Amino acid sequence: MHWYDILGTLGVLSIIFAYAAVQSGRLAPTRLLYSMMNLIGAILILVSLAYNFNLASVVIEVFWILISVWGIVKWFQARRELMKPPIE
Repeated sequence: MHWYDILGTLGVLSIIFAYAAVQSGRLAPTRLLYSMMNLIGAILILVSLAYNFNLASVVIEVFWILISVWGIVKWFQARRELMKPPIE
C-alpha cells in the first residue's frame, strides 16, 4: 500500500466516523467538528485521487469540500451573531 492510499483510507474513515457520529446522536451536524472531519476526509481522498485518478470520485470530493467549507462558514457566522452585543 502506498502512502497516498493510506491518506485516502484515513480520509474515508474520517468521513465515515463523522457520519456515524451524527447518526448515533454523538455529534450534531451543525458542530464545527462535523464539517472539519468531512473537509479533512475529502481533502485526503482527493490527494489519493491525484495518484489514482477517477473523475467521478474527484467530482464528488470537490463538492464534499465545497459543502464542508459552507458548513464551516455558517458555523463562524452563527458564532459571530451570538457574540454581538444586544441592541438597546
